[in-house]
Amino acid sequence: MIEIRYVQPEDKAFWYQLDRHLPEQEFERKVRDRQGYVLLVDGEPTGLLRYNLFWDNTPFCNLLFIRESHQRKGLGTLLMAHWEQDMKAQGYGMLLTSTQVDEEAQHFYRKLGYRDCGGFVIDLPSFAQPMELFLIKGILPICGTFCPFWGSKRAKEGENP
Repeated sequence: MIEIRYVQPEDKAFWYQLDRHLPEQEFERKVRDRQGYVLLVDGEPTGLLRYNLFWDNTPFCNLLFIRESHQRKGLGTLLMAHWEQDMKAQGYGMLLTSTQVDEEAQHFYRKLGYRDCGGFVIDLPSFAQPMELFLIKGILPICGTFCPFWGSKRAKEGENP
């Protein structure tokens, strides 16, 4: 059985097995603000997704990770779909994510309907890395609902920002 739920304090040990980048105080914030999910397979924590709000109003998936033993079984797709539905239910109109251009994740996100929308290069010697590719997906709310990104009602679903 597959279950997806918001991250909880008792998930901390599991979380840090997969996510070595998140500072401890940020984990507490993810729990408090419900900005992370844990995917369980038969009760066993198997994957996670965390996000924040880019520009303080646009959900940005910072990390999606499925244990290697469970990859390529549709669980990442399921976790992304869950996040997308949750964000749509909260009234958001678009989503962002990113990956380095030398990583395979870009192909995964494109299969889910995300489109390339820009990128940047960090070339400071101590922080240098390959170009970071940003991807976008519209999930506009149903006609007539409030969209926090635009601060107004949109005329129809599918309208581009």
